[in-house]
Amino acid sequence: MSDSLKPNSNDRSLQRAFTNRIVDEYFDHTESWLRAILRMSVFSLTYIDGHSAMLIECPNQAVARRLSRKTTPLQQVVSYISSSYPYSHRVLICYQEAEQLSWRCFDTNTNTWKSWESLQTPTATSDQ
Repeated sequence: MSDSLKPNSNDRSLQRAFTNRIVDEYFDHTESWLRAILRMSVFSLTYIDGHSAMLIECPNQAVARRLSRKTTPLQQVVSYISSSYPYSHRVLICYQEAEQLSWRCFDTNTNTWKSWESLQTPTATSDQ
């Protein structure tokens, strides 16, 4: 996701409300640490290769790495939200790299970390 594709402040408010609603309704009975880090993140829906996916923008690498080890509940939320549409269980757990030129995302389709310039085209696949 490049800076030109970042949402404006009104969109960000909507995404924050969407995130809080999901955390309140679907993660109410999960561990408190999971709810806490999900509240620090921003959820949105996106399309990759013509399929829907949930994008979780994390505030930093540590949060993204921790979430990447807890993907099952996140994938269940995607299937519930998308139940009336063609969907995938794909979740992208992302953080912006220090140089702010690209994003590192854990892709639940491949269970690998990728660098993305925009969320439509991966630029590299590397380390797990």
